[in-house]
Amino acid sequence: MCASAFAGVRRLPCSLHSPPIGRALECNYAGKLSLNADLQKFYKLSTRSNALVTTINATAASQVVHLMRPSVRCSTGNSGLDTILDGGLPSGHLYLLEGQPGSGKTTLALQFLLDGVRKGERCLYITMSETAEELAEVAASHHWDIKGIDLFELSSVESLLGGERNQSVLHSWEVELGETISLIRQEIERVDPARVVFDSLSELRLLAQDPLRYRRQVLALKQFFVPRNATVVLIDDLSSERSDRDTHLHSLSHGVISVERFTLEYGPARRRLQVQKLRGATFIGGYHDLNIRTGCIEVYPRLVASTHQTSLSDELLPSAIDQLDALVGGGLLRGTSTLLTGPAGTGKTTLALQYVDAACRRGEQCCLYEFDERIGTLLRRAQSMGMQLVEHIESGLLEITQVDPAEMSPGEFAWGVFKAVQDKACKLVVIDSLNGYLTAMPEEKHLLLQMHELLAYLNQSGVTTFLINPLLGLVNTLDVGQLNVSYIADTVVLFRYFEAEGRIRKALSVIKNRGGKHEETIREVRIDSRGLRVGEPLTNFRGVLTGTPEFVGNATPLLEGRNA
Repeated sequence: MCASAFAGVRRLPCSLHSPPIGRALECNYAGKLSLNADLQKFYKLSTRSNALVTTINATAASQVVHLMRPSVRCSTGNSGLDTILDGGLPSGHLYLLEGQPGSGKTTLALQFLLDGVRKGERCLYITMSETAEELAEVAASHHWDIKGIDLFELSSVESLLGGERNQSVLHSWEVELGETISLIRQEIERVDPARVVFDSLSELRLLAQDPLRYRRQVLALKQFFVPRNATVVLIDDLSSERSDRDTHLHSLSHGVISVERFTLEYGPARRRLQVQKLRGATFIGGYHDLNIRTGCIEVYPRLVASTHQTSLSDELLPSAIDQLDALVGGGLLRGTSTLLTGPAGTGKTTLALQYVDAACRRGEQCCLYEFDERIGTLLRRAQSMGMQLVEHIESGLLEITQVDPAEMSPGEFAWGVFKAVQDKACKLVVIDSLNGYLTAMPEEKHLLLQMHELLAYLNQSGVTTFLINPLLGLVNTLDVGQLNVSYIADTVVLFRYFEAEGRIRKALSVIKNRGGKHEETIREVRIDSRGLRVGEPLTNFRGVLTGTPEFVGNATPLLEGRNA
């Protein structure tokens, strides 16, 4: 504009500092606003900008509302995995299920879809790695009916060209990746599923050949699912350890579940599961053992004692033997753990059975986990000592489980104890023995951590626990062997052999008792048809600390020297 154009014109103060506005917004002497060509052009631009901003804000607002909407959990169809995931997978997202061949990925995926079928949801299984017949065989091995699942098989182009179909198929290696993705999208649009399983990304990776192209297609597939509110599980087969493992999938996925299969030096293969990530949701981290059985995959969540806090009791647990109760200040404190340790044949299991028999007579539920001795032998031995364990079993108060450490993993064992406490209100647990438990764990350091967590849970649940730990050796050199758990037990009872009058006898003493006071004496133990008998305190011993105690006093306090 020329200077003469502003002659006699008064400028208004303006807070808009944009040069076009500064030049265009003017006021004449009459106080009326006038618009020049620059201002008119600016208004046109601002109108378009405002419309764009309004559109962006509306889109962002819808996304904010979606983020603020409470997350609905989608059950995996597996109670153990749902426990780990705090109820299931947040619905409407994409998840990655990865693992080696034979680790249970397909079975977990079928459980996930079958749960949706039971709830009346449309479910779609897209397979590039297995045929329909192979999937049917997997389902039949578990007695499952998968007719309610829509199956989209990519393996035979002839069926694809055959007109109307229930299952669409083609050779994945004969077409371009883009065409394959297009067919998958068409099937998803046709079915409109609430749950989708894609098996597997390994074939898609081979079809793409180029890593960048593969990642773009996976990203496009994820974006395709976003507005459909479907819960999608992508299966990735880790058949080989790649040094350049693609972490792109992990970042794209809302959650990642890894399944492993490994073989010990002896026994069947073991499997375990780990949730590596789950955005915006809580879950139990770490490894969780699992087992494939007919009809399901059993997942055993890792036990976390801190999540099971209960009020503790000051009640004492009697054994029905006065001398034995006197050793521990009147009885064991309910909810504590007691370690019974000593050489073989000294009466460790018998003492634990004495507490079990007394608890069952009071009407309390008890569970005994037997690693070493056969149940039949144990019952006959208990009956010969006057303990009616068979009657307690028939009444439902006692449950004895034969544990095979070659078949049962430590996670499965810990979960079994947990379920016994939660479902059956078990009040007393006996683990016989820790050596057998150690056999089930390939690494000792993990056993100690898991045992500590198990005992902490039982303590907080008010369950009294007896741990039997045989020592190596008999009468001379004694060794704790592969495992020393005395520091994690509340009470430690030591059984020993001693010599008196040319005979080998048995004795016990309490080394520590966190629940209260205890005797610091040694008492003789005798096992006969009346069960476990505990004698009076013996004081005249020599060589107690050397490993071979020898009684040098008068024979009167000995059990054989008294009238029965």
